[in-house]
Amino acid sequence: MGRGRDGATSHYHRGSAELFFVLDGRLQVLAGDEVTEVEAGGTLVVPPHTVHAFAAAPGSGSGTLIVITPGVERFACFRLLERVRRGHAAPQDLLAVQDRFDTHFVDSTPWRRTRAAT
Repeated sequence: MGRGRDGATSHYHRGSAELFFVLDGRLQVLAGDEVTEVEAGGTLVVPPHTVHAFAAAPGSGSGTLIVITPGVERFACFRLLERVRRGHAAPQDLLAVQDRFDTHFVDSTPWRRTRAAT
C-alpha cells in the first residue's frame, strides 16, 4: 500500500481469523476498538467475529502479507471492491454478498476517528 493509503474498511469475518505480517513500512490495524501500528517484522492476528480494518500508517507505505484461515474464495469479492472503488458498482452491491464471502461490513467510530486524523 502506498503512503497513508487505506486498505480495508471496518468489517469482520464469522468463520475466519486474519493474520497480518508486515514486510516493510508500518501498518495501522483496527482490532476490536483498538487501533495499533505494526512495524516491519511485526505480526497481528485478528480472531473471528472481531471488527478490524487496516491501512498504511500516516507517512508510511506498507508491504503486508495477509493470511485468512480457514480460507474462503474471495477473489470475486476483491474484484467487486475494485469496481466499487472505481465507481462501476454501488457500495450496496457489497452488502448483497457479505454472507457469500464472509466479509461483514460495519461502522467503527475508533477507526473513522483515527483515519480522519491522518
